[in-house]
Amino acid sequence: MAERSMVLAVSSAITLMILASAAWAHASEQGFVLLLPTDVYIAAGGATVALTVALLAVLPGRVAGAIFRPLPLAVSPPRPRHILSLVATAVLLWLIWRGLSGPRDPMLNPLSLSIWVVFWIALVSLQGLIGDLWRWINPWSGMAALVARVTRSRAPLRYPKALGHWPGVLSFLAFAGFLLADPAPADPARLAVTVAVYWAGHMVGILLFGGPWLLRAEGITLLMRSYARMGLLGRARGRLVLGLPGWQVLARPMPSLSLAVLMLILLGSGSFDGLNETFLWMGWLGLNPLEFPGRSAVIGSNLLGLLLTNLGLIAVFAAFLWLGARLAGERAGPGLLIRRFAPTLLPIALAYHIAHYLTSFLLDGQYVLGWLSETLGAGHVHVTAGFLNSPGPVRLIWMTQAGVVVAGHVIALLLAHAIAVRAGQSTRRAALAQAPLALFMVAYTVFGLWLLATPRGA
Repeated sequence: MAERSMVLAVSSAITLMILASAAWAHASEQGFVLLLPTDVYIAAGGATVALTVALLAVLPGRVAGAIFRPLPLAVSPPRPRHILSLVATAVLLWLIWRGLSGPRDPMLNPLSLSIWVVFWIALVSLQGLIGDLWRWINPWSGMAALVARVTRSRAPLRYPKALGHWPGVLSFLAFAGFLLADPAPADPARLAVTVAVYWAGHMVGILLFGGPWLLRAEGITLLMRSYARMGLLGRARGRLVLGLPGWQVLARPMPSLSLAVLMLILLGSGSFDGLNETFLWMGWLGLNPLEFPGRSAVIGSNLLGLLLTNLGLIAVFAAFLWLGARLAGERAGPGLLIRRFAPTLLPIALAYHIAHYLTSFLLDGQYVLGWLSETLGAGHVHVTAGFLNSPGPVRLIWMTQAGVVVAGHVIALLLAHAIAVRAGQSTRRAALAQAPLALFMVAYTVFGLWLLATPRGA
């Protein structure tokens, strides 16, 4: 009875945190100084995560796993056979054409708005909050099925199993490098060529190697499938089920090492996305943030920073896991430990993605509405950034961002504890094993909140 009460209490706390931070939270590309007692919020966020660690050390071992037990809703509906994927492909090709022939202003061109606002901000966030939407609308599977049906042929080559998900890791890093280091990633013509080459290249890979290419070598699909593990809704035994964010992390098999590394890169790339705009990063590069020379001057620095940030995160994460395993008397190697615990960082990566892009969504989303309104003949939509000049909305934005980040770290700790217990460790040994990991997460909480609050120069 006591265990049930603890499960109910912890579940209620998580639910309240999630509901309290349900507003879209993103960080603008042109940051602003939040005139708030940020040191207090950062300290409170770190303390919340630290208290969660202490709570897990005394709770019965089965509590964390019980929190994430999903509830069946209904028989899972049949999936549309590639129809939505073909529609998505047609829309993407039209957007590429508009990128080449439409207005040069990224805020007026539907390609730039669709890629960076609708897809990168909204759809990625919805994928992590709701569930696997991407499997219905990815722009490759429908076309591949159509070609196979017309030609009545199968893929001529077999995807090499030895490659694992490493080609997908490189594919996502290429996408992240374009986003963070290209001089003008939102320029419609430049973006159109990049998207067209990316789509065509992977389309050729799918036609040559079949479905395994999409599931192992295409970085965006790997990104979306990884974040789908955080969705509230999922499929289990032919039924649609609902659970707390992260329940699918526990329900799915342990990822391969290459896929686990990708999950770490999602967090590292998101962190660098915030770091490379700060005065601190500009200082490291020897640049005056008030006289920023432009992105073309820091292409090499940003690419190197992206690579080093991810390598550093992987190394530090592996070291903390190894130390925790030794404290608990476990002899598992770094590879197995990364595979086991990398999925627990998905809620943190998703939280940073949502929190980092709040003001971009609030501002650039108005341009999306404006384009839709004018296209449909509904009139002009006035775009305003006035809410960034008022203390009330700015305070609400910051508290929402902070709440999302802290909630992500708390969920990550609960998942890590549940996985440790499932691996056969007692509550005491799980607490010992998680002590270094918990220290890592507390430090990352403070770092993440600092990234959201620090002034930006680019």
